[in-house]
Amino acid sequence: MNSTILKKAEDCRKACADFLRDLVRVQSFSTGEKEVALRIKKEMEKLGFDQAWIDDYGNVIGRIGQGPTRIVYDGHIDTVGIGNRESWPYHPFEGKVEEGYIYGRGASDNKAASAVQVYGAKIFQETCSTKDFSIFVVGSIQEEDCDGLALKYALEKSIGNVHFVCMGEATDLNVYRGHRGRMEIKVRAKGRSCHGSAPERGTNAIYKMTKLIQDLEALNERLQTDAFLGKGTLAVTHITAQTPSLCAVPDGCEIHIDRRLTWGEDKALAIKQIHDLPGFDHDAMEIVVPIYKTPSYTGKILQTECFFPTWVLPEKHPLVRAGHEAAKKATPEQKPIIDKWVFSTNGVSSMGQLNIPTIGYGPAKEDDAHTTNDRVKIDDLVKSMAFYAFLPGEIGSQK
Repeated sequence: MNSTILKKAEDCRKACADFLRDLVRVQSFSTGEKEVALRIKKEMEKLGFDQAWIDDYGNVIGRIGQGPTRIVYDGHIDTVGIGNRESWPYHPFEGKVEEGYIYGRGASDNKAASAVQVYGAKIFQETCSTKDFSIFVVGSIQEEDCDGLALKYALEKSIGNVHFVCMGEATDLNVYRGHRGRMEIKVRAKGRSCHGSAPERGTNAIYKMTKLIQDLEALNERLQTDAFLGKGTLAVTHITAQTPSLCAVPDGCEIHIDRRLTWGEDKALAIKQIHDLPGFDHDAMEIVVPIYKTPSYTGKILQTECFFPTWVLPEKHPLVRAGHEAAKKATPEQKPIIDKWVFSTNGVSSMGQLNIPTIGYGPAKEDDAHTTNDRVKIDDLVKSMAFYAFLPGEIGSQK
């Protein structure tokens, strides 16, 4: 059986690579994923999935089998933007192939996941009995805007009763079982405006915020560390000011903080740590956790607080063991390790909020995500197809 699945994956090399190149060519920034969802649905139908549909939020979903063990393969189909076009050594939406790699925005993060999961599920259907399994391949939307929101909707509303989730985020062919949480924090400072020629008459909100920013930089250095997940972090990533004119002292200033939460840190702690800083003016400052409520491309609005919990699946959990065995079969020439992501994923909803056992396995490298070197190795697409074909059987053997 192992050799049959490996051979099938090799036979699908060109088809999977061509499919991924098609996906890269379709621009799909967050909230603009309609065309790429339709392209994935078309491929599912061509390959003979038992069912393929787009839910009312915009996720594309395909099903193979109708057995009692329900497994979801998730890969988000939106991408970040391209930034400065002049920084790219190639066209970001060409799907260029060079020296065994496919290049383009979304190649590593995360369209390669959809390509290998669609073909991996199909290979499983062709080589194994599906009577015990229902495999759902989800191309989830808006992950780059609000990780977990769309997948949570698919798991709860569009599919239901899910037992296991495997995400295709970049793991470099290793098995990942968790990552730090994430939250967005805004701090707003109020000042008093006056004419810029006599600044002593007012209170400059930027100056107030500057003192806090210095304290935040120092706070980042002393955040706690976890042996597996690593250190919590904090970064001020944006600053704006409100002023009547450029000849006036600003009466408002706002900063945006990217806070990564290691094990043992939570929302309440992160907020308290800022409140307790010497530079936090309790009379003139407030802390806000933003609410995400941007409509999807279908027009549907889901609202959520921008807090995404830390999650870790124990290393001895049956799903981790199953994933590790599937990875070893898919890559018999190497030794896949069990590790974690540095960035955040849709696992914040599947495991962090819904407590559905979740792991990850993807064919790209984290370091290439969100860069002008966005790429994936074609050889690794083949290995990942094999992994997703092996995984259901390994899950079954762990029971």
